[in-house]
Amino acid sequence: MSDYKQTPSQTVGPYFAYGLSPEQYLYDFKSAFTPVAATDRAKGEAIRLIGQVIDGAGNPINDALIEIVQADADGRYVQTAEDIERTGFAGAARCGTGTDAENRFVIETIKPGSTGPGEAPRIDVVLTMRGLLNHLFTRIYFDDEATANAADPVLQQVPAERRHTLVARREVIGGRVTYRFDIRMQAHGGQAETVFLDL
Repeated sequence: MSDYKQTPSQTVGPYFAYGLSPEQYLYDFKSAFTPVAATDRAKGEAIRLIGQVIDGAGNPINDALIEIVQADADGRYVQTAEDIERTGFAGAARCGTGTDAENRFVIETIKPGSTGPGEAPRIDVVLTMRGLLNHLFTRIYFDDEATANAADPVLQQVPAERRHTLVARREVIGGRVTYRFDIRMQAHGGQAETVFLDL
């Protein structure tokens, strides 16, 4: 029998944002994924996804890392590197909040299509940041897809009073379709905590 005890859990260190998105932080090696999930060649409606990760005191967090995965405009996920090269759509993006003056994540992509009957268009999100023991999962739905949202089986499992925390708001800024989605780590100032999914 060993005398060794279990190693205590540690929170995620302050290295991941620039380690996982080095190009964004101006390091001289390539990022596996960038804040651009879709180029101008990609089929579908080009959108910009903008938001902040907000702490329990209502302040934006400057060292969070957002990763997204999504289907294309036809509801299909990328299968190969050749798909990405051919379509201009990577199906995934990664963005740290530390290089923007407002500590935002800004992701260029296309609006996804439904991935199956009854499923609303959505973007899956993974959040990593200092202080977390594990990364968090959430989803982004779209406020201009109210009918589809009302039928989505996952969104309907969320208590009605909290569903809005998973819905991005559509705006047109400078002629560009933009969806605003803030991730709130805790309730503050009358704003509800974002719903995180147990996956």
